Amino acid sequence: MAFGSFDSKGPGTTMSEINMVPLIDVMLVLLVIFIITAPLLSHSIRINVPQVTAQPVEQKPVVIDLAIDPSGALFWNEQPIAAEELPARFASEAAADPQPEVRIRADVETRYGLLAEIMGAARKAGMKRLGFVTTPGQAVHDDTATDGAAPAAAANAAAGGRGAAREGAFKQSSTM
Repeated sequence: MAFGSFDSKGPGTTMSEINMVPLIDVMLVLLVIFIITAPLLSHSIRINVPQVTAQPVEQKPVVIDLAIDPSGALFWNEQPIAAEELPARFASEAAADPQPEVRIRADVETRYGLLAEIMGAARKAGMKRLGFVTTPGQAVHDDTATDGAAPAAAANAAAGGRGAAREGAFKQSSTM
């Protein structure tokens, strides 16, 4: 049995068409397999589970409010506390189950170093839940630090932010 074509190109040329029949056969076989197996995969077994009535255990979350005023004084749940007592209190609270959350409220003027020391003492004692309490609102800007940068930023906004005002801000800040 010979396969060939009636083309005039001759017997040595390659055939440039794809035979689609085997591809369609494979697709139909896969379709039949999936049609047969799909109901078997969704089969479930009915089980009668026992019904129980229980009250949910409600635990109020324990929160420790640690406040720091601008002078660096510490307040543990609104009660003044010395900085030396802080590691011992953190250690006793870390052993509690469930462990309370420490919410740190610090004044804007509080030194970052003091906050870092408090957070380090809490972590060292084993406290896992630390958070900061902030007041939503506008950010505090210090105009003395920027001097000429604020007018340059306004000029940049007025110029459409094209960068000319940005170069001016660089020149202003570099001449000071």
